[in-house]
Amino acid sequence: MKTVGLKERVITLSDVEAAVRDGATELVIGETAILTPSAREAVELRRISVRTGSAPAGSAPAGSAPAGPAGSMEALFNCAEAQAAKEEICAVGKKLWMRQYVDGNGGNISYRIGPNEVICTPTLCSKYDLKPDEMCMVDLTGKQLAGGKPRTSEILMHLEIYKEVPEAKAVVHCHPPHATAYAITGRVPPNCVIPEYEVFIGKVALSPYETPGSQKFAETVIPYVKTHNTVLLANHGIVCWGDTVTHAEWYAEVVDTYCWTLMLAAQLGSPISHIPSDKAADLVAIKKRLGLPDPRHDDAECDMCDLPPTGMIAIPPKSRGASGTLGSIGRDEVEEMVRTVTAEVLARISGKG
Repeated sequence: MKTVGLKERVITLSDVEAAVRDGATELVIGETAILTPSAREAVELRRISVRTGSAPAGSAPAGSAPAGPAGSMEALFNCAEAQAAKEEICAVGKKLWMRQYVDGNGGNISYRIGPNEVICTPTLCSKYDLKPDEMCMVDLTGKQLAGGKPRTSEILMHLEIYKEVPEAKAVVHCHPPHATAYAITGRVPPNCVIPEYEVFIGKVALSPYETPGSQKFAETVIPYVKTHNTVLLANHGIVCWGDTVTHAEWYAEVVDTYCWTLMLAAQLGSPISHIPSDKAADLVAIKKRLGLPDPRHDDAECDMCDLPPTGMIAIPPKSRGASGTLGSIGRDEVEEMVRTVTAEVLARISGKG
């Protein structure tokens, strides 16, 4: 057994990897040290034991944060992993704005940097204009720990997801128009239509409406987030969670494009075909291997494919012939109708009608 002492206040993935390269099988960290989520995963994966102890005298690097909770929080907020997360949040914010998933100061993004700490976007800020040094950090109660600007007012919803789903590391809330159209009509898109949607999203949930920013609003997602990574928020938008900020944003793209595609397909006036249940089971199995949540994983009685009730996907009205379908009108009849209408219009223009 080789023991390696880490003197850092915040233990990151790179610190663990360096210790592994040095042959470490046990890490000794300071009493106030914090392991980031990625560092904790690396320790568990490599089965390295970790114990706390007094850091050697003089081991703290020059200019490091002072001992104590405040110093530890500042160190965590400014560590390498935090800086990378802030930059990723800004990049994702710009993607959301450019895809028209947010407008004004709408939407919010967060990343879980520690067991009880979350980096998030500030309030009243366009997601296109986000800058890394504008980010905030809060604890799981919503108390702001760091950052010069006030945190987003809707962080409470993110925190409920982190508390309910320990593996969640990032949350994205936005208002993509096609998915939101379903949310404001109280509908969820049918599943088993497109394979990619089935694997990455699948059955989507719809939470009841509550005033955004309130604790009641935050709690509306609790019944759904353990078995869904995307929830439609009634009369509001959507929220997605994932293992990275980028992946959570991907889910927003997938669900909105899917809803958009269903709306386009409905305009063709033909029934939408569905993936057979046995083939859908293959997709759900892939989803389970990827570690993505789905209510069908452990529910033998859950239908793989829920066919939408009548009216779930609106089909626009068509001109109808004698038998009630456009196809019953022959080409000669259509041409005669055009000639009649054209003659009537020309007559009115010339004053003869």
